[in-house]
Amino acid sequence: MTQFNFDPAHSSVDFSIKHLMISNVKGRFEDFDAQFEGDINDLSTLKGTFTIKVNSIDTRDQSRDEHLLTDDFFSAEQYPEIKFEIEKVEENSVTGQLTIKGETHEETFDGQFEGVSKNPMNGAQTAGYTVNGTIDREKYGITFNQALETGGVMLGKEVKFQVSVEAALEDE
Repeated sequence: MTQFNFDPAHSSVDFSIKHLMISNVKGRFEDFDAQFEGDINDLSTLKGTFTIKVNSIDTRDQSRDEHLLTDDFFSAEQYPEIKFEIEKVEENSVTGQLTIKGETHEETFDGQFEGVSKNPMNGAQTAGYTVNGTIDREKYGITFNQALETGGVMLGKEVKFQVSVEAALEDE
């Protein structure tokens, strides 16, 4: 069994959504945590939880970030976290229960084990894993939108994201 010591300084949660039918707006969450357990040599044994603090959203626009925290979007006061309970890790995918705004659905995302490397700064064996995916925000009760006079809507339904995680390894 391997103990994973999550490294938030070398991890990230980034996302993008279609805006005005013509571009993508990008953002990130600054505060998140990962708890994993299993055997790094057998990814199928990995289980864990990935938790994001909704109020740490950053889209480089404070008024937009504040709007995203309201009931139009995340209802952050009532639902302060996004949670992914990892159930199954395979060579190229990760499956689990994703909870956003009180709605939970099973999701499978593209996953890539990036390998293990020795960190020259502290000598720790460090593993990396990247997850790419797309979710339908409306499935999670995030339905705010506005019709455009030119046709279409202000926001796309799909939110694309990339999560990169590093963790120092310790054998138990």
